[in-house]
Amino acid sequence: MTIRGTAADPVTEYLRLGLAFDRIEEGFVDAYTGDPALRTEVENAPAPEPAELARRARALLNELPSGLSADRAEFVGSHLRALECSARKFAGAEIGFVDEVSAYFDVRIEPGDEAVYRDAHARMADALGAPGATGDRLREAYADYRHGDEIPADLVSQLIAEFAGSLRETVRREFPLPDAEVVEFEVVSDKPWSGFNYYLGDFRSKVAVNTDLPQYMSSLPGLIAHEAYPGHHTEHCRKEQGLVGSGQAEHTIFLVNTPQCLMAEGLADHALAAAMGTAWQEWAAEIYADFGLRFDAERARAVSTAAAGLIRVRQDAALALHDRGVDADEVAMFLQRWLLVAPDRSRQMLRFLTSPLWRAYISTYVEGYALLGEWLDVAGPAGPERLARFGRLLDEPLTPATLRAELQ
Repeated sequence: MTIRGTAADPVTEYLRLGLAFDRIEEGFVDAYTGDPALRTEVENAPAPEPAELARRARALLNELPSGLSADRAEFVGSHLRALECSARKFAGAEIGFVDEVSAYFDVRIEPGDEAVYRDAHARMADALGAPGATGDRLREAYADYRHGDEIPADLVSQLIAEFAGSLRETVRREFPLPDAEVVEFEVVSDKPWSGFNYYLGDFRSKVAVNTDLPQYMSSLPGLIAHEAYPGHHTEHCRKEQGLVGSGQAEHTIFLVNTPQCLMAEGLADHALAAAMGTAWQEWAAEIYADFGLRFDAERARAVSTAAAGLIRVRQDAALALHDRGVDADEVAMFLQRWLLVAPDRSRQMLRFLTSPLWRAYISTYVEGYALLGEWLDVAGPAGPERLARFGRLLDEPLTPATLRAELQ
């Protein structure tokens, strides 16, 4: 392919370039809601060469702002840098894992502190009613807690619908959505992730929930908020209505391994607290009670608060695998030790961490949650100002660099 009119139309060329990556790695384009003729053109063109895609990304980046406003040029530019790195990876270039994550998501990662993990374990032992427990004893106490937290398989679909309906009603009061918006949920298996939002455009999403492993009462509400209300689906709808509606066509495409992923996952991981507050467990307990399930809201909150200290464990696992070349079996043991999970759960995590497409993606959750949390905390722990700040994440084309600049 040749670059056509990049100086005059950088956004169209950015879209054309992004769509070409799906020809190299299916699934790289997470969502595209733009002109279908452009997608057809890319699909019918000769197969792209990764090295040529890297050259095109650099050329487009060097031409910016190309008539774009400063914020639009910053958004497109940060994504072109990510695409250039992906193209070089596809072409066989040796890129260190830390540099790869930096290019994709505009963050620098480093190992976590095991002293923090030990403190989290101590607090989890207290929350589980086993003060002082460590090692196998703590793992057994956590396994007992998780067993009691497990949702019967025949209730999962009903509870998904119940939580989605309640969250949708709450979210729409604060963040209006088009009347036509809808989310279709489906239960799937044999996937490397727990849930996935497929945004279809025109304010429609399909959300897949993976049941390879059990669903838990303490995590299902967060999963639904993350994928739907006010997480991924809500963000897609608001940006399609606002940004795309105002002519910012760069937001018609959502590409894996780009800064928008870090922003989206950070937003989605803060979604449940944004919608229901930090006492969401009481709301969840009422819904579970309607289905004959007892959910200990106070204990769930205590365990969750303690476990927050372990957020960097999975990123440490990715660094061990891809930066230091540690054997996968050793990394599985590391995950089992610190996250207190069974071998099957650690192997499911490894599927995600070793996927060629998703191997760096864990940093979007770790660093996205931390960066967006720090930025949201400027408005305080709760209240209208924090909610308005969350609304900016839903509506504005913010990037990690934008948030860091505002934090200075």
